[in-house]
Amino acid sequence: MRTTNRFKNTATALLVIGVFLLSLSPVLAQKPDEKEILESFPHHERVVYKTVKGTELDLVIFYPTADKMQTKNPWMLYVHGGGWAGGSPFNIFGKPFLGTLRSLVDKGVICATVEYRLAKNGSTAYESAVDAKDAARFLLKNAKKYKLDDNKYGAWGGSAGGHLSLITALGADADFKGETKLLDEKPKFKCVVSYFPFTSCLNPDIRPNSIFADGTLFVRLLGAPLEEKPELAKLLSPTELLTEKSPPILLLHGDNDKVLPISNSIYMMEVAKQKKANVELLTIKNAGHSFSGKNISPSIEELNDYAANFILKHLK
Repeated sequence: MRTTNRFKNTATALLVIGVFLLSLSPVLAQKPDEKEILESFPHHERVVYKTVKGTELDLVIFYPTADKMQTKNPWMLYVHGGGWAGGSPFNIFGKPFLGTLRSLVDKGVICATVEYRLAKNGSTAYESAVDAKDAARFLLKNAKKYKLDDNKYGAWGGSAGGHLSLITALGADADFKGETKLLDEKPKFKCVVSYFPFTSCLNPDIRPNSIFADGTLFVRLLGAPLEEKPELAKLLSPTELLTEKSPPILLLHGDNDKVLPISNSIYMMEVAKQKKANVELLTIKNAGHSFSGKNISPSIEELNDYAANFILKHLK
C-alpha cells in the first residue's frame, strides 16, 4: 500500500477518441519483471480510489489504444490473490490472467486491478471485500471521467481474489458498506470469472487437504475462529450469496489443486444447480493451484482465450 506522500504520476496526456489519462510513471511497488510487463501496456494510469487512515488505495487502469476507445467502454475489475494477506494488483500479470488481460484490452475492454486492505494488522477479508466493492463504486461514480460503460462490467480474480471477486459481485451493498460518499452507487455486475477460488466457510466437506484443513486460516479470514463469527462466515461464503438472479459466473479450477481443491468449485456448481444460478466450471486437467503443472489441458493459452471469450460474450 502507498502512503499519502507517495510518488505521483509524472506524465499525463489527453487522447482524442476516449479522453483518458496516460500515465508513464511507476505505479505501486513492482518487481522488475512486473515493471517490464506494465510498460508493455502503453496506456495505463494509477488512480487513488479511497484513503483509509492516511493510506491511499490504488487502482491501476489499463486502456485500449485510442482507436479502440469509445465514449463508453465495457470494463472488468480484477481482484488479486495472495492468501488474503499478501499479493498485489500486479498478480494480474501471472500466467492464468495475462493473456486474458491482453486480449480484453485489445478488444476494447478497459481493465482495472485493485489494491485492497490485506487481512492482517487488524483487518480481515471483510475489509478486503469492502475495498473491492468501493473500487467498483468509485469507477461507477466516475464512469464518465474514465470512459466507462455504466452497465457493461464484470469482476474477475484468482485464489483469494477469486473468492473476493465473487463476494464483490454477489454480496449485497448494504452488507459491505464502505466510503460514505460512494454508497449511492449500486454495482450490478454482468459477469464474474473466478479462478481456483475458496467458495464456502460453512461446508466442512471442502476443507480436507486444503489450506483450511485445520481451521487456523479462518482467524485470518474472519478475525476469529469460525465458530465465533457465524454471520461473517456466511457473508464471506460465495455459495451463500448465490441466487437465481446472480450474474453469469465462470469458474476455472485445476483438478490437482492442493491449496484450494477443485471441490470448492464443484460444490459451488451443486449449489448453483439447486438455486438455478448460471454457473459454469472449466476443469483444467493435471493442473495444480495457479494452473501449475505439466501437460495441463486446456493449455494456458486456451484457457486465457476461454475466459476472454466468456467475458466478451457478456459485455460486448
